[in-house]
Amino acid sequence: MSSPATAKRMAEETVPHTRMMKCTLEVEPSRAYWAEYGLIGVPVSKDHAFQRATFGSKTYMRVERLVADLRHRYDAFPPALEVLGHWHGMRPDDRVLICHWHTQLADPIYRRFTGELMVDRYHHGPRPTVDSEMVVRWLENQVPGRWQFATRSKIASKMMSSAFTAGLLASNRDPRTIRFPQVSDQALTYLVYLLREVSFAGTLIANPYLASVGLDSDTSCRRLRAIPAIGFRRQGDLIEFQWQHESLGQWAAAAGLLDNLGSRRGAG
Repeated sequence: MSSPATAKRMAEETVPHTRMMKCTLEVEPSRAYWAEYGLIGVPVSKDHAFQRATFGSKTYMRVERLVADLRHRYDAFPPALEVLGHWHGMRPDDRVLICHWHTQLADPIYRRFTGELMVDRYHHGPRPTVDSEMVVRWLENQVPGRWQFATRSKIASKMMSSAFTAGLLASNRDPRTIRFPQVSDQALTYLVYLLREVSFAGTLIANPYLASVGLDSDTSCRRLRAIPAIGFRRQGDLIEFQWQHESLGQWAAAAGLLDNLGSRRGAG
């Protein structure tokens, strides 16, 4: 897997944690966080966010929690945050998927849940559904003896709520039918350019991020061939990317997605 020579290598989170108990997908807070970063150009502090009412009329404790978790999801990937802070006119469906993928990057349990368990249930399970009891049992198998039942139940509930928000579940009540959302070429290009700069388990055509939205390796290849900015080719087992841009930021700038400041930074 190649990456831009000048990029600082980023990595997906691999240590299980319980952040999902306090923050789910947080689509609108994420949108506000990106916009605030775009305005100030530096990491958003909890005091700044509270004083500026970045997230509306939230308590200081809630603002503190949101900032801590959103920094984990976005500040850990500076090129992405730079693009997100200046991306104007983003489609709501794309925004939801970007929040979903960044939550996957920051949370290995959510990543396995949406990119492995749900995919397996959809394709190979007796029914394409998940329910609370099953997910709680699955969590115990993932981290044996680490969390009490109440903690596992809360995490399971929050993960399923996040998956519902992301469009991966048809309802928020058991049993919950698994489905795959529509993925625009723009959202797909964002993800692949981001993953190009990230250390992660899998390949650029087969990974939990693509799998979670219904893109297996064959479907991913078909979709990627149709995106000129990626320059994807496959012949038999040979796979080649002819990247048309050096970075995520340069792609976003060339695609006209960024405001003027973002365009200048992206082209740099």
